[in-house]
Amino acid sequence: MEYSVAAHWPGNFEEAGLRQWAEDLRRQLRAPQVSLGLVFMTPRFFPFAKQVLEILRVHARIPLLAGCSSTGLVAGAEEIEDHGGVALALYALPGASLDGYHFTQSQLDDSDPPDFWPAASGVAVTRTNGWLAFLDPFQLDAETWLRSWNQAYAPVPVFGGLASGVPAEQATQIYLNGEVYEEGGVAISVGGDVKLAGVISQGCTPIGETWTLTQVEQNLIHRIANRPAYEVLAETVNQLSAEDQRKASGNLFIGLVVNEYLEDFQRGDFLVRHLLGGDPKTGVLVVGALPRSGQTMQFQRRDATGASEDMSELLERAQLQLGAATIYGGCLCCCNGRGKNLFGRSGHDARMVRKQFGEIGLAGFFCNGEIGPVGEKNFLHGYTASLALFVKK
Repeated sequence: MEYSVAAHWPGNFEEAGLRQWAEDLRRQLRAPQVSLGLVFMTPRFFPFAKQVLEILRVHARIPLLAGCSSTGLVAGAEEIEDHGGVALALYALPGASLDGYHFTQSQLDDSDPPDFWPAASGVAVTRTNGWLAFLDPFQLDAETWLRSWNQAYAPVPVFGGLASGVPAEQATQIYLNGEVYEEGGVAISVGGDVKLAGVISQGCTPIGETWTLTQVEQNLIHRIANRPAYEVLAETVNQLSAEDQRKASGNLFIGLVVNEYLEDFQRGDFLVRHLLGGDPKTGVLVVGALPRSGQTMQFQRRDATGASEDMSELLERAQLQLGAATIYGGCLCCCNGRGKNLFGRSGHDARMVRKQFGEIGLAGFFCNGEIGPVGEKNFLHGYTASLALFVKK
């Protein structure tokens, strides 16, 4: 059975054409019914978004439809970074329990108790296996929302990203069923006989060895392994080949281990954050995070080669972990700094996913920030590919 299909509509708004396109895609699914539709639209569809949603819901017979706007789309093995249009995927998820929920900043402001979100969404912690989330980056504090959501639902994974649209106007759209929202976010709970698994590829390759932070103050790292932090960084870079030193110039990051109870640390165990600067005189490094003393860290390099290596290794590991489990389809949320900006060509991430997992239905978008788990907590990332897979539980 074909459990998922995805397609790209490259044209402008045309009711008859979109109706036929939706019907054709529904026929390709070859499943008794659609469980979920994911839709992503570029800004030229803003005036027609509500009509598009209604056409897709009726003519592709979608009971739950969610998504957001973006300047770049993913459909199948394609990444459409120019001229856009509409990307739509249909998923048949046997035995899944699905719930969609729109939330706002005002709700976030009232969300102190850990049981707030389960009560507001109607989804108990025991009823969900994972979440897809699409957020407006301008009128919702995404970092605070994710911390609050983690308090309610962790270790349940959250995958997704922040919408993009018209940056000059700070305008995005979030979609749920027939509604178009210009603020807040949408979360889709996946429960029942289907779970979410995935890959969070942060686009880096580790350099040097792992170290322990021994003196930290807020986002300032004073000492690593009881040595001046800057000295350890300089030593790490100096031990690289001349070619790797060239690649590392201006592309250095820090990876912080989230779960210290692992026996050994590998790709995917580190939360990658910016290395903002350093002072050779004081030995201090400034990072875009709040690390803690005793935490394990490793320096990282971000470039096209490192990002490709990271994606490849994590996809292979995910395939091994899933074994013979049925994969119904996927949702790929890529940083808008990836694609042709990073790799020199479009389609890099989507093609790697399809090469690893076969011709699954895959839709997604280019994000202003990506959401995904590291260890048992969910984080907001940058320069990342966040892949969610719908998997038979």
